[in-house]
Amino acid sequence: MSYQEILYDVADRIATVTLNRPDKLNAWTGQMGIEVRSAMAAADGDDQVRVIVLTGAGKGFCAGADMALLAGIAGAGGVPEGGAHALRHQAAAHPSGRVPPDFQGTYSYFPSLHKPVIGAINGHAVGLGMVIALYCDLRFASTGAKFSTAFARRGLIAEYGTAWMLPRLIGLPNALDLLLSARTVGAGEALRLGLVSRVFPQDSFLRDVRAYAKELATEVSPRSLAAIKQQVYSAIFQTLEEATVSAERAMLESLKSEDFKEGLAHFLEKRAPSFTGR
Repeated sequence: MSYQEILYDVADRIATVTLNRPDKLNAWTGQMGIEVRSAMAAADGDDQVRVIVLTGAGKGFCAGADMALLAGIAGAGGVPEGGAHALRHQAAAHPSGRVPPDFQGTYSYFPSLHKPVIGAINGHAVGLGMVIALYCDLRFASTGAKFSTAFARRGLIAEYGTAWMLPRLIGLPNALDLLLSARTVGAGEALRLGLVSRVFPQDSFLRDVRAYAKELATEVSPRSLAAIKQQVYSAIFQTLEEATVSAERAMLESLKSEDFKEGLAHFLEKRAPSFTGR
């Protein structure tokens, strides 16, 4: 697929997906959504890719839904019948069935990918831009990053599962604060809330993010990455007993894997690992 609104690059076993409408602070469009999903599928199916980084070109990560689209909806008094595709697109459910259907929706599909998705939040992540960030497995922010749900200040509601996802990431009181007030928080407060895992300097941001991604891509078993990611997201819907039984089955399978043998060998031989993902 040729891309019009994103950039796609693979290097050092890292696929970088860049939202590429910098003059609009990467405001989200239906075309962008289709292209991002296509790029994510391509990265997930590429044996040369072990980690995916999602970021924005220019000064913003994603400023939310394109305002021209929202203005058109407001002028029309709502989304015309049959016109909901202008706000979203719906793809087929992930065929592997590794995670519940909850993580196979329009924006919630990142957890269904085999590979970790790192959200490199280089600037404003607002409204739908924050939704996209929430579904990344990890979120790293630059010192200049800003976050806002924005919905309540536009007469909207907590969109696309944010009322479910945000409390699980930062706790109920903090989630209510950000959703009800729709206030803007900087990188430092986002780190304190647990909204992001790390904050890196603006001038070295992507370099620092890639250094972390490269460590995952070279030092960690890709089989383990996929299995642990599946465990974590599946466990949200399981009891402790169910999660434990599932882990015991997965552990027995991992003990038969080539990556387990390589994990022991490189440690004992004091050399860099050479994981295959098998």
